[in-house]
Amino acid sequence: MARDMAQAAVTIVTPGLSTFLKSLKTTPVEPSIENFISLLKRRQIRNSRPCAIATTALLHRVVGEFKGRDAGKLIERIREVGRRLVSAQPHEVVVGNIVRRVLGLVREVVDDSKDSETNANSEIAQISQQEQSPSQSAHRPNLSSTISSFSPLKHAAAEPGQLHASRQSEATSESRELLKRPMLSHSYTSIAAGVPMSHSLFGLFSYQDTPSASNTPTGHHSPTGKGGALTSHNLEKLADFSKPNARVDLKAEVMDGIRELQDELEQSDEQIASNALDHIHSNEIILTHTASTSVQRFLLNAARKRKFTVVHAETHPHDHTATHGIVLTGRKRYNEEHDDDDEGSSWKPLIAAGIEVYVIPDSHVFAIMSRVNKVILATHTVLANGGLIAAAGAAMIARAAKEHQTPVVVISGMYKLSPLYPSDTDELIEYGDAGSVVPFEDGEFVDRVDVENPLYDYVPADLVSLYITNLGGHAPSYLYRIVADHYRQEDITL
Repeated sequence: MARDMAQAAVTIVTPGLSTFLKSLKTTPVEPSIENFISLLKRRQIRNSRPCAIATTALLHRVVGEFKGRDAGKLIERIREVGRRLVSAQPHEVVVGNIVRRVLGLVREVVDDSKDSETNANSEIAQISQQEQSPSQSAHRPNLSSTISSFSPLKHAAAEPGQLHASRQSEATSESRELLKRPMLSHSYTSIAAGVPMSHSLFGLFSYQDTPSASNTPTGHHSPTGKGGALTSHNLEKLADFSKPNARVDLKAEVMDGIRELQDELEQSDEQIASNALDHIHSNEIILTHTASTSVQRFLLNAARKRKFTVVHAETHPHDHTATHGIVLTGRKRYNEEHDDDDEGSSWKPLIAAGIEVYVIPDSHVFAIMSRVNKVILATHTVLANGGLIAAAGAAMIARAAKEHQTPVVVISGMYKLSPLYPSDTDELIEYGDAGSVVPFEDGEFVDRVDVENPLYDYVPADLVSLYITNLGGHAPSYLYRIVADHYRQEDITL
């Protein structure tokens, strides 16, 4: 009896996001990395938001336990951890996105420190130059005692004959001066050669074919003494914060940036939902796909002031159970291994907010699309070309919407935006258990056919009308600019 009570008191905790975050507080860094790798391989942490939260927390711990102040070594450490995580589960592209964002934070800290040191050195140089050079502001230059030859005062008291003779002599002297002047060149002469620059009208827009160190603009000299931009190799080689006069604490700055990234992950859905009233209007029929928390909060925020109808495609056989749970109770019927939010998340269902909700099978999408005003899709990954990876069935819905000229709006946080391009879409698609499509009990049928069960679809950019992110709405053709703002070119390849 006592043994049975002891067994009942023991609760079995399934490994997942919440258990990993708890263990991260007490477990050393290297075992935590191995634990996260095993969770990714076993798919016990999956989908964009749990993977992003876990990766950000792990990198915060990696940076916190980094020894030293060399930025190059810190970049290499983060990159090494990122390569291990990405190779463990390549289909979770958001893991690589978070690693690249953290690498960008390190490089931003290095750039800021370089700029502050440059400004400080320039100010010191200006102060020292002013102290060494004599002050010219208190003493005016002496005026010339001779009257200018062009002044009429010089010839005021002269006779007409003397005035004519003096003018001839002045013209002769001026012609001799003109002969002594050097000819204007058609291009700028080199300053380094010691020859003064001639301002020829024909050389205003000319430039030297071979750039030299002397032509480097002021404030853009390379720390190595060579002209040109600061490359990633020079950055990692020169960014050493171990000097006594270092003005920036590298670890503290990077960890503050990672905490801001964590705040972005927490506030992403709220910021996206704040744009709902600008895109959802009254008496609209909206078709959505999968039980995404971002889409549900987006619709709930619009339901405060708008009355509309929602049609849910159940996405059988993957998310149909979760879709039913969202519609009926506002809570998913299984934990975060199929969820894109925290475990145990629950909110008010659309039905309780006074919104009419209909659940339809995927085969009815094309038939009902003619009455739909807008399609709202969730995404797993957004690619740099404007395409996206979404749950299976999204490509079919997007093509049906284009056939009926229905706008397709995609809800996505900026952490899902990847700098990668879909050079091979087959590598981006993950396949699940074929037994959920055709049961293995149908032995004769299974032996005669090849059954594939893709978990995701690739939706091209030309099928998407608008992306709504936590930074606002963007056209698919504008995403390349956002990628350039969030990722460094040298960090795209880990």
